[in-house]
Amino acid sequence: MPPINWGEIIFYSFAAVTAIQIFYYAWFFSRIAFYKIKPRTQTQQHPVSVIICARDEDENLARNLPGVLVQSYPSTYEVVVVNDNSVDDSKYILQELKKTFKSLNIVELTQEAKLISGKKYPLSVGIREAKHEILLLTDADCVPASEHWIEKMQGAYNENTEIVLGYGAYHKKRGLLNKLIRFETFHTALQYLSYALAGLPYMGVGRNLSYKKSLFFRNKGFSSINHIPSGDDDLFVNKAANRINTSVVIDPDAITRSIPKTTWSGWLRQKSRHYTTAKFYKPKHKFLLGLYFATQFIFYPLFAGAIIFYDWRFVPGVFGIRFLLQAFILYKSMKKMGEKDLWPWFVFLDMWMFFYYIIFAPALWRKPKQHWS
Repeated sequence: MPPINWGEIIFYSFAAVTAIQIFYYAWFFSRIAFYKIKPRTQTQQHPVSVIICARDEDENLARNLPGVLVQSYPSTYEVVVVNDNSVDDSKYILQELKKTFKSLNIVELTQEAKLISGKKYPLSVGIREAKHEILLLTDADCVPASEHWIEKMQGAYNENTEIVLGYGAYHKKRGLLNKLIRFETFHTALQYLSYALAGLPYMGVGRNLSYKKSLFFRNKGFSSINHIPSGDDDLFVNKAANRINTSVVIDPDAITRSIPKTTWSGWLRQKSRHYTTAKFYKPKHKFLLGLYFATQFIFYPLFAGAIIFYDWRFVPGVFGIRFLLQAFILYKSMKKMGEKDLWPWFVFLDMWMFFYYIIFAPALWRKPKQHWS
């Protein structure tokens, strides 16, 4: 029996992993890079209810809420703010804003929902209080990138649309941590937006998400996920979205931007909490996401192994195919999503994902903590 040639095994494994990665970039992610806003032959301005849930967010409300209230939208819209048991000055800030902006609808909650975790209860109350069929969700720490945010998001609705997915980005700050946070956020959006364009919607983010009120009640709200602290955005979309009823908006004017974490510990807690919901996705979504994550995780170790244990002259060619495609797709996509300044760093940021998966993989099996988020 001939000896096992580990060099060949590593090289061919590297080639196979590279081929899978190329498939994801060519079949899924390229849809973002080549996405074009379709000109609409008919435009309809639907009444919109913007819903924001806040707990002890007085500073964020004072800073960001005016950006929502001064939207340039020719049709009717309201902003429903659910003040969920805040003990800071949120109540008084909202009352002052109400004097200037009549479109502001304040809902004060003074009791906790003991059997419903996370912010699903206040969000459900906000949806129930909303006057209009089209709901547009964001957070208190978010501000629209332009005064046309509502107009752009509602413009994606047609006769079949019930869910619209937008991009919730983070503000640009100095430092390595900010680049890592923004790249991870972009990388996540690259996946869920491109999957939706491919007819496989699996999640959205509550920082920039829209759906119809009738869809929410037809799916019995969050009743099937009330026991899970997070998931009011991604798990609801995972349950209710399909290739026919879901649209996406990729437009610089339709982005929301949030304040990023400024400490590593704060970001680690935030991301660990978010990843506790992935185990509840549909099997086909878990398979596609898992295959991509696994091949991305082992890509650079196999690359190094192939260089060391195989004929190094063959390895750069395989690496180069993925590199060139990745560079092109990411440049086009980052430009469309307002993250162009990250592109010169993409190789380093792509390598960082190896360590990112090591850090956050345990959250996929960890029992989620019960708290408001």
